[in-house]
Amino acid sequence: MTTSPQPATYPQIFRFWLPLAATWLMMAVEGPFIAAIIARMGAEAVNLAAYGVAFAFALIAEAPVIMLLSSATALCKDRISYRRLRHFSIALSLAVTLALALFLFPPVYDLVVRSIIGLPTEVADLTRAALFVLLPWPGAIGLRRFYQGVLIADHNTRLVALATIFRISFMGATAVFCYLTTSISGAIIGALALSSGVVAETLMTRVLAHKAVTALLAKDPQPEANIPSYRDIWDHYLPLALTPLIGLSVHPMVTFFLSRAPNPVESLAVMPVIYGLTFVFRAVGLSYQEIAIALLGENRDNYPKVRNFAVMLAIATGGGLTLIAMTPLNRIWFEGVSGLTPVLAAFAVPPLQIMALFPALTVLICFQRSILIVTRLTRPVSIATAVEASVIFLLMFVALLYLPLTGATAAAVAYIIGRLAAVILLQRPVGRKIRKEYHG
Repeated sequence: MTTSPQPATYPQIFRFWLPLAATWLMMAVEGPFIAAIIARMGAEAVNLAAYGVAFAFALIAEAPVIMLLSSATALCKDRISYRRLRHFSIALSLAVTLALALFLFPPVYDLVVRSIIGLPTEVADLTRAALFVLLPWPGAIGLRRFYQGVLIADHNTRLVALATIFRISFMGATAVFCYLTTSISGAIIGALALSSGVVAETLMTRVLAHKAVTALLAKDPQPEANIPSYRDIWDHYLPLALTPLIGLSVHPMVTFFLSRAPNPVESLAVMPVIYGLTFVFRAVGLSYQEIAIALLGENRDNYPKVRNFAVMLAIATGGGLTLIAMTPLNRIWFEGVSGLTPVLAAFAVPPLQIMALFPALTVLICFQRSILIVTRLTRPVSIATAVEASVIFLLMFVALLYLPLTGATAAAVAYIIGRLAAVILLQRPVGRKIRKEYHG
């Protein structure tokens, strides 16, 4: 699909979106695949719990760089804007790597993980070792997402998918090789596979983005162009950076409650598996955000079809996860695919059923965010995410004190209600922008 002044058609949207959806789906396979490897090794509950906690902290470390993808898609228009955003991305990637390294110093780590969160000793020790292996993860994510944004802005989503195929292959080969030839703990194998895979993908993405980068470097800004300064980039990006930072901080917060709720080890063990399955379906919605940004930014007449396509995605993803959650397919997934014991599989079913509509809500909120990012109104995005995190925190606290629920079930309820609150809060600024920008 090439840039055109004419409104996009549904087939064009589908062809533009499909490689990016495939990219997200391939990334979504990582979690279930690694969890399945860990579940087939010794001490599965402890290793799954440690891997889940380490992954949660790694997500927090990468949170400030996640939205570089959206910013690069929206802002990289010429030589000057590309160079400024590249410098910004490199500096931010180095900063998040340093922050994760500082967190692993024993006084800081012990205070947060052992004293505040209260993880069992064996889980805490394994988690720290896994996080050392994940040190390259956040910085590599930042640079990868910047160059992915450059490719999406250039309508080269197929190259994004190609780099992800390379990542998944590298990750899978690393995990299987370590599983077959070493006696490393399952949590460490999982972290090593993730870390090596994303570094490999970052290098491949930069290679594949060479043509798009060359084109940007040869493109002078138009006289009427609103070229962002470093201050403009900071003002645009800060609310976006806060959005995943606040959102991803929910996972360690939930881990804190899970470790104190009934059945703590079981809840800590199944939540990565549940989260991995829901992410397979949520990835479809997440992949659509940058597509909507690119298309809405090119032609305001694209709005009706971009909106309708989002509605179709929401129905498909919510319906697909509901089918698994409410039928015997859930046991097939948990026991046959994920390798959980029958006891852990039964424990995981109720929270999965509660979260069945989470993918549909993800499509909706990503579409809302795309409208606000295109129109450079990014503050409501971070405010809504803060409200979502606050609702989850409050509900988990209430459940821990007053409700006879397992930790995993309470977390599922909190996730759903928190996301609903964020969607409702975003609707007002989104509605105003739609009326102003797309309906005159």
